[in-house]
Amino acid sequence: MSIAVRTAKTTWDGALASGTGTFSDTSSGALDGQVVTWGSRTEAPAGKSSPEELLAAAHSSCFSMALALTLGEHKTPPQQLQVTAEVTLDPVDGVPTITTSKLTVRATVPGVDAATFASIADEAAKLCPVSRLFAGAEITVDAQLA
Repeated sequence: MSIAVRTAKTTWDGALASGTGTFSDTSSGALDGQVVTWGSRTEAPAGKSSPEELLAAAHSSCFSMALALTLGEHKTPPQQLQVTAEVTLDPVDGVPTITTSKLTVRATVPGVDAATFASIADEAAKLCPVSRLFAGAEITVDAQLA
């Protein structure tokens, strides 16, 4: 039995370079109407999204949850976590490929030293479902206490 199932639909109109995609029928409705283009993916976003931005949002939010959970399990709940994900689209053998997700974590966790925090962050990295989805990509975590 699944824990959760979420959906989104993209309707693409036109050729790749000049076309646009629009999200609809998202489970929460939060992304409905958001536009994606090839230009927003490879050049300036111009108020439009891209698959890489959506993956970065998914990875940063998922890792935040995994780290909050893991810190709580260690009886050291966080006061605040700021997690930034930088997802990279690179050419691999001439084909655009998502190759990396770099997580940068800045945390306020009372009563935890840097070595303990780093160890707990490593545990969280193994727990995060999006990190496991990206298992073939290079994922780095730079986790530091504030």
